[in-house]
Amino acid sequence: MPRTQKYSSKYNTKTQSTGFRPLIVLSIVSVLLLTFYIREGDTGPIHAVRAGVATITSPVRSLGSVIASPFNGLGNIFANLTASQETLDELREQNKELTAQVAELSEAQETATRLEGLLELKSTYNLQSTAARIVGSSTDAWSRTVTIDKGSLDGLAINMPVTDSSGVIGQIIEVAPTSAVVRLITDEASGVSAMVQSTRAQGILQGQPDGTLRLEYVSVDADVKEGDIIVTSGIGGIYPKGLPLGTVASVEREPNALYYTVVVNVTSTTENNEEVLVITSLTEEQSASDEEVASANSTPQGGSRNESGDADGSDDTQGSDTDGSTDTEA
Repeated sequence: MPRTQKYSSKYNTKTQSTGFRPLIVLSIVSVLLLTFYIREGDTGPIHAVRAGVATITSPVRSLGSVIASPFNGLGNIFANLTASQETLDELREQNKELTAQVAELSEAQETATRLEGLLELKSTYNLQSTAARIVGSSTDAWSRTVTIDKGSLDGLAINMPVTDSSGVIGQIIEVAPTSAVVRLITDEASGVSAMVQSTRAQGILQGQPDGTLRLEYVSVDADVKEGDIIVTSGIGGIYPKGLPLGTVASVEREPNALYYTVVVNVTSTTENNEEVLVITSLTEEQSASDEEVASANSTPQGGSRNESGDADGSDDTQGSDTDGSTDTEA
């Protein structure tokens, strides 16, 4: 081999050997630093140096991020413009699927909230009940009813009261094997024995032709005011005592009148509810006591007022007799 070639070969070998030495030294130093970094506490010197470097370089990194941000946005725009039609179609399909999933989850959350409210009402009032769903509503202007998906095969019967998570909505007036019709308390033919929750002043909550509610037969001697809560009284043995019905919207007294004109805002509406509870039976505690019945039957005229569900399931008032007493149709 020529001497020049031999010298070149030795020089290359020596150069490669010399080039590896700094790498080996740096590797050893890195391992030692990493070991010390792991073993020392948060206040060690290596941690302090690292924090200082981070503090110094932080403005530079932030400035670089600000400068690069517009270019990243332009890059995304160009990437979208150059994306294939197949990719865009796939993204649109994924967007539709995600939108449908969000809607489904939102609906499930709403349903869970309503069911939780029903369970809370059932537990609070110790109701013996059957759950059902509203599947239809009346289509004429003369009646206010809804149809539920349970019937006689599920143990339901005429006169059974129906509630949603907020309170009473009505009572069953028709029953088929797998469905039932519920007359709402806002129906003109509906009447519910009710009382002012705070003062126990008694009356009949009567539906009006315009869909509003009035608490009838409340004596002008009674204590009732705007904002009072109206609940079922338990008289008549149809509705459990104490279920919410509405709140007093206004109280008026006509000259020489024996009763207030009390307008009530309904607590429950069927527009935003799908699930309901049908109360199948009452306990002794859920019915009005003999004293409460006797007190409610006494009127200022010295007559009597009794309420019971008639054959079609409503608690309708018949009117006033000439002697001043007011009776309901049994």
